Amino acid sequence: MQLYLAPLEGITGWIFRNAVHECFGGFDKYFVPFIRPNQMGHFSAREKKDILPEHNRGMHAVPQILTNRSEDFLRTAEKLEAYGYDEVNLNLGCPSKTVVTKGRGAGFLAHPDLLERFLDEIFGKCRIGISVKTRIGMEDPEEFARLMEIYDQYPLCELIVHPRVQKDFYKNTPRMEAFAAACAGRNPVCYNGDIFTPADYGRFTQAFPNVDRVMTGRGVLVDPALGRRLRGGACADLEELRRFHDMVYEGYCGEMSGDRTILYKMKELWSYLAPMFTNSRVYAKKIKKAEKCAAYERVVEELFAREAVVAASTNPRNSG
Repeated sequence: MQLYLAPLEGITGWIFRNAVHECFGGFDKYFVPFIRPNQMGHFSAREKKDILPEHNRGMHAVPQILTNRSEDFLRTAEKLEAYGYDEVNLNLGCPSKTVVTKGRGAGFLAHPDLLERFLDEIFGKCRIGISVKTRIGMEDPEEFARLMEIYDQYPLCELIVHPRVQKDFYKNTPRMEAFAAACAGRNPVCYNGDIFTPADYGRFTQAFPNVDRVMTGRGVLVDPALGRRLRGGACADLEELRRFHDMVYEGYCGEMSGDRTILYKMKELWSYLAPMFTNSRVYAKKIKKAEKCAAYERVVEELFAREAVVAASTNPRNSG
């Protein structure tokens, strides 16, 4: 089985990916959160740092592109090829309203004829491999039949399917009948959605024994050792989690300026990670109240000195 780390905008950037890779491993591919082509044709500072080869050493990284303009996709893919990448991923899954209202991400799925013309253009001209990460439609799972007709026309590296519609966001149950339909298509298929624990993974592999690739995202925020655990490895211990935390925190301190900016990122991480520890609510409140890095560091030092690791959380808000 191939295991992939999902691209989560603002969270699974190069600092987080490197910490997961070095401390726990378990993943065959690490998808880079989406690049949004701009009118100037340049990468943003964040995007450039995310794709630099020196920030992705030792891992198979795949950049993701979010656009509905073929010329922007092709220009960005060409630049990524110059950085040494041989595959790019098209984002047709982001459910964010700010993205969808512009006809990008999952919003592109509402315009299948335009999507088909877009894919004609990029597959006709792109020199490197293209994979697609998709939802099954905007409002109704029945939309997926038409989308599969389109996807089956092109030689995708793989089709990554999150079997929810856009209006589901990350709620409701994945539509596994739609995923089963994707498995009957011509391209290799990867499953994405609600893999939080080895038990979730076991149920999926039992139901779909012929699927050989799975992607997980928010499950790794709740349990950064999830990739290793899905391969039969050990849960994270206290020492490993301290090392993981320190790598992420030191990375943000080195890249960002101002306590407020750094702590915003760390508080976001702890909103997922805290349930892995005993007395997590007490420390989550203390971390949330910290306004200076020095105060934050004292709370974290206390947590790791006094608390223990509990079973990995299966927080239902964090769908893969």
